[in-house]
Amino acid sequence: MKLAFLYAGQGAQHVGMGRDLYEIYPAFRQVLDSAPVDFDLKKLCFDGPEDQLNDTRYTQPCMVAFAAGVTALLREAGITPDYAAGLSLGEYSALQCAGVFDAKTAISLVAFRGQAMADAVQGRPCGMAAVLGMDRDALKAVCAEASDAGVVECTNFNCPGQIVISGDAAAVDKAGELAKAAGAKRVLPLKVSGPFHTSLMAPAGDALREKFQSVDFGSMEVPVLFNCLGDLKGEADTIPELLEQQVQSSVYLEDTIRRLGELGVDTVVEIGPGRTLSGFVKKTVKGIKCYPVETAEELQAAIAALRGE
Repeated sequence: MKLAFLYAGQGAQHVGMGRDLYEIYPAFRQVLDSAPVDFDLKKLCFDGPEDQLNDTRYTQPCMVAFAAGVTALLREAGITPDYAAGLSLGEYSALQCAGVFDAKTAISLVAFRGQAMADAVQGRPCGMAAVLGMDRDALKAVCAEASDAGVVECTNFNCPGQIVISGDAAAVDKAGELAKAAGAKRVLPLKVSGPFHTSLMAPAGDALREKFQSVDFGSMEVPVLFNCLGDLKGEADTIPELLEQQVQSSVYLEDTIRRLGELGVDTVVEIGPGRTLSGFVKKTVKGIKCYPVETAEELQAAIAALRGE
């Protein structure tokens, strides 16, 4: 078996996430209780309100704390991956799993990142939408045509037939209408609060570059595949530069999943709320077994399966 951990991104969060894990497992409880944030993280995860949980400034530390807690539980059970990757903010969880950051540093960094991303477009109406059933080149042409209404770019290449567009709200709406006219099957607005992974996030990239100068980056104990590459990093790449680039450029998750398949990965544990990434894996590479882990029941099932019990 060759195992990868895949970490969920923004949009997967929901009120109630992690409650059962918190009640049962001390290692999970310790991560949430020690999160270095200025709000009640576990109360927001468990009880909401939903609109606050969906605000990127709060979503990001909540999601990374959840992921770090689950990673700790899998490690307690003797399960570690051969590779790690994550969708958008999930990349920070992958790096935490790989030993580049401890849990507190990862949570603190994404809290800073979330605030920087919110500040970058303060007061600017923005949005994201998933476009189903169009290829990359056709959708890029649609975005170029809609750009007279504002910034709109292809930002997440999730799996065959699903690409996310992001940018100014009016331009995203126009691109969505043009995409449907050009043959897209569906256009679905996403539950996020900013034009993530677009050029509008350049100020957040600048803020992260400055922040990273005071952060200690450990060496990777597990190879991580990076969003902006869709692959492992090259010798000339540095993690701070890749994270700075990531916040303001496209996420190549489909390419990442294909690369995992080429590297021999046959089993994936999806860590985070929901099963979105497992769906992407199944649509991209046939035959990879997926074990989503959000609840205590799913955790125990995944551990038993991975141990061959």
